Amino acid sequence: MIKAIVTGAAGRMGSRIVNVLSTSEGIRLSAAVERKGHPQLNQDACGPAGIASSGVLTLITDDLAGSLKAGDVLIDFTFPEASLEHLKACADQGKAIVIGSTGFTKEQMAEVNKYVQKAPCVLSPNMSIGVNLCFKILAEIAKTIGEDYDMEIVEAHHRMKKDAPSGTAVKMAQIIAQAVNRNLDEVGVYARKGMIGERTKKEIGIQTIRAGDIVGEHTVLFAGKGERIEITHRAHSRDTFAAGAVRAAKWVVGKIPGLYDMQDVLGLK
Repeated sequence: MIKAIVTGAAGRMGSRIVNVLSTSEGIRLSAAVERKGHPQLNQDACGPAGIASSGVLTLITDDLAGSLKAGDVLIDFTFPEASLEHLKACADQGKAIVIGSTGFTKEQMAEVNKYVQKAPCVLSPNMSIGVNLCFKILAEIAKTIGEDYDMEIVEAHHRMKKDAPSGTAVKMAQIIAQAVNRNLDEVGVYARKGMIGERTKKEIGIQTIRAGDIVGEHTVLFAGKGERIEITHRAHSRDTFAAGAVRAAKWVVGKIPGLYDMQDVLGLK
């Protein structure tokens, strides 16, 4: 039985991961971790997860190092700075980790690449199986028609999301840019206003919506003369991300140190 530690266990994603773990085979929750001073510390992790207690309490703790000693894999959906600290802790103990946080800078990714030399890590901007299938499909479409069709991405998330555009939208843009041999740093367009002139042939637009409680929506548009293709993924529940993260956690335990993503987990490479 794989023993999983969940950080941010009382948060929006962490609590759903705890919930999904409660019904998953071959893996169980061994520790629930929150930041120091969190109001849910020393309370049963089942409460925020909305599940009935099994009678064996898993109290939310702020002792990450101690929790790692008794576990096999850490599942982390927090924010980049915290995720780096959690990855370092896993590297220090040689424990596997799954990271679903988004918004990493280039400098932070350099830190990630340093720590994964000592710990196997699955890092993906989106743990959804459907989104990762979209990644693969988008690469094929862009290779086939991307030079002749305009490519645009529109993403929408809840009003509480802090980073923009979403990590998933950035990944989609990177995939289609690479498929047509473009540098996203040079051709990415993140806002349009005023008399901007005609759209350039090579630009890739990435537009952001933040509103209400939208879980996550992404549309990639390929527009040509007389037709357009739209590839859309809509997440109706955070459980789709939680289920993917648990699948990744079961997969990464026992892997050699290194950086992996959901394409590796799903065998899509």
